[in-house]
Amino acid sequence: MDVVPTVIYSFMLGIIALALVQAGCKPKHQQTTFLIALLCLLFIHVCGELFIYSGAYRYLPGLAGLQFPIRTLLGPALYFYARATMSPDVSISARSYALASLGPVLVIGAIIPFLFSLTPQEKLALADPATRDPEHFKVAFLTCLTAMVIFITFIAIYFVSALKVHARHRQQLMERFADIQSRSLDWFKVTLLLWGLVWFFYATAYLPGFTGWRIPGQGFLLPLLEASVLLAFTQLALNQPILTREDKGIPIAHQIRTTTLSKSKMDAIAKKLQSVMTQEQLFMNDTLSLNQLSQSISVSENHISETLSQLLQTNFFQFVNGYRIEYAQKLLLDSDKRISTIQYEVGFNAKSTFNTAFKKATGLTPSQYRKQVHS
Repeated sequence: MDVVPTVIYSFMLGIIALALVQAGCKPKHQQTTFLIALLCLLFIHVCGELFIYSGAYRYLPGLAGLQFPIRTLLGPALYFYARATMSPDVSISARSYALASLGPVLVIGAIIPFLFSLTPQEKLALADPATRDPEHFKVAFLTCLTAMVIFITFIAIYFVSALKVHARHRQQLMERFADIQSRSLDWFKVTLLLWGLVWFFYATAYLPGFTGWRIPGQGFLLPLLEASVLLAFTQLALNQPILTREDKGIPIAHQIRTTTLSKSKMDAIAKKLQSVMTQEQLFMNDTLSLNQLSQSISVSENHISETLSQLLQTNFFQFVNGYRIEYAQKLLLDSDKRISTIQYEVGFNAKSTFNTAFKKATGLTPSQYRKQVHS
């Protein structure tokens, strides 16, 4: 038995079990349903690792490899969770489910020779180079290699799809809101990339094991990293509020990439936008949305969005924050107010968002800017 990974994976089982209990107590919603399904798949995945590291396979060698098909569903499960959490269109077609099930079907086809052509005793003999049969070893190696390629392929396809869902969600938010931090689920992108890294190393670590060589840290660093990502993901996912369809950023009806308004009409709308920002300082409203701006100047959301994208070459988020940064620069130059005070005064709710937007516009952080202009 490998003590350290056994302890870590036992800890992970506890994390998942607790998360399942918490998720089960949440109100019924598609987002929660897919989170529970994902947690169940993770539970099976961790049980599979614990089965190997704890040495339990010696007592039940016939179960070795049975978890491989289930693991292929981890990628689709994360993608469906992303859809349910961030996409205004939460409906998932039967075709999508059928494509997701293709991974397990392919893996089952690949592992059939290993499952049924070898006896439990022959499988157990493979664990020791001194007792393994070369022909049986070849069957086991090809089985794991095929299962690994299928797993990595499906993980890659569905992770890229999930990242596209997040990117589209964020872009749609920027079309409608000046403050997107509470809605953008930036944590999902980070944890998704970490999951991808962990599972890639996890999958590829199987092959060196067949030759008797282990990747340095395979029995400690990889399980520890996986446990850290799991803990972060479960906490963030469980604390993630369910977004309304509006909060998910309903796509602008036209999604224009071709002009439907005349140049003169867009010029008139642009003047109204400039007036309401400079004279009424509407940008100081920290919850400003495209809908509120539309009502303020009596111009439809579609027409405002078209003017911003086609004439001003920007979106609502960048347009509003541009005025906020400009006003913040003035306050940093002409007043001795604290930066945190200026941040809230110009309409930013979060320090990180303010600093990022300010540095993107000026190349400096607010504190660096103040020092520079006063030096």
